[in-house]
Amino acid sequence: MAPKLLDLNETVESLLKMLRRLIGEDIDFAWLPGPELGHVKIDPIQIDQILTNLCVNARDAISDVGKVTVETANVSFGEEYCTEHAEFVPGDYVQLAVSDDGSGMTPKTMSKIFEPFFTTKEQGKGTGLGLPTVYGIVKQNEGFINVYSEPGKGTTFRIYLPRRKGDAVSIRIEDDGEIPAGRGETILLVEDEIAILNLAKRMLESLGYSVLDAATPGKAIELARQHSGEISLLITDVVMPEMNGRDLASQLIEHCSGMKIMFMPVTLPTRSRIEAYSTKG
Repeated sequence: MAPKLLDLNETVESLLKMLRRLIGEDIDFAWLPGPELGHVKIDPIQIDQILTNLCVNARDAISDVGKVTVETANVSFGEEYCTEHAEFVPGDYVQLAVSDDGSGMTPKTMSKIFEPFFTTKEQGKGTGLGLPTVYGIVKQNEGFINVYSEPGKGTTFRIYLPRRKGDAVSIRIEDDGEIPAGRGETILLVEDEIAILNLAKRMLESLGYSVLDAATPGKAIELARQHSGEISLLITDVVMPEMNGRDLASQLIEHCSGMKIMFMPVTLPTRSRIEAYSTKG
């Protein structure tokens, strides 16, 4: 981790374009920044992870059209309030909330949402690690999380991070000019989170690349055999079911000599968050 003192409004605003693409055009997206927001100390990549996971869940809970709202606020809790709410600790906090007007959850489902590998999604559409990841990040940064949901009335996740004193650093990414476009090169994209897979595919195709997408390592191996000699670059997640990204890359090299390899971390593959290196030159 590399925690920094952050202005949460500025951090969220740097992610808005990515979040809107992730949620999709059919769902209304609202951003409600709180005024004179206090600072928090957290790794900015962890804010990416929190918002990505919560917004993916919010989008999936909406069957047709609906609304997702992200908001921030300063919040303080006193001794009396915390006595009645076991998870809360007295003090000053910055709240980050993600709400949707989707299907909502039953109390039974809510009691299990932070358990690793628990998911209500169809097989292949969710690993059950998103919300446990959010919970772990929040606890790691001395915060806590509150969830409110009712069937048919949507869900709200409220995250509270301790308010810190000091000057926040700027994490805005400077625009380094026009992104070079591809010329039809073929990329094999492997990612088991379907939302991230679809988003990354659209981003790469918009830059002029031909994209073969696979949600599992097995599918990726099949595509590599079918397109032997055509694939210029493999972009793969590192942690996946069946096989990790390194082992997958080692197998694919046999079918695609000369192919370059890029490993993605668990966050979305935005320009500022891609961690890459090539194998065998």
